[in-house]
Amino acid sequence: MPHPLEVFEYCPRCGAHTFVEHNNRSKKCETCGLIYYANVAAAVACFIRDEQGNLLTVRREREPAKGTLDLPGGFLDPEETAEEGVRREVKEETGLEIDHVRYLFSLPNIYPYAGVTVYTTDLFFEATCADLSHAQAADDAAEIVMLSLKEINSDLFGLYSISCAIKKVFPSDVQ
Repeated sequence: MPHPLEVFEYCPRCGAHTFVEHNNRSKKCETCGLIYYANVAAAVACFIRDEQGNLLTVRREREPAKGTLDLPGGFLDPEETAEEGVRREVKEETGLEIDHVRYLFSLPNIYPYAGVTVYTTDLFFEATCADLSHAQAADDAAEIVMLSLKEINSDLFGLYSISCAIKKVFPSDVQ
């Protein structure tokens, strides 16, 4: 996967072909002077468990890691808080309204998308939901998969940061 800046040949402001490496995190246009930084994108993921401790997961419908398990979540929208984003993403992928959202930790990730490397910081949350029985897969989730503590295995999760988060939250339960 190429570095995000490698795919940009032309200045996004003036269109000049004088868009050259400035340092390992930025490119500079020698025509208009724009310095463009390859900053990370923010994403969220959510641990939601039922009263028995079973973990709600979704099966990924699209690449990357199509067919593997994932936590409900996704990229933040502009002008959205992480808490708003995790509520929106859970609702989009499962139809559930969550409450008692609590931030846990963050992990860096590399997300391959359409031939471009997207560096992300993934923010992990836990939340509760009054009734998980109404969860239905939607958006980019192919199905809802409930896992008991005995079934949780980080190898089932195809995205690197999600697999690492599973190991972090369930260190003694992960097979």
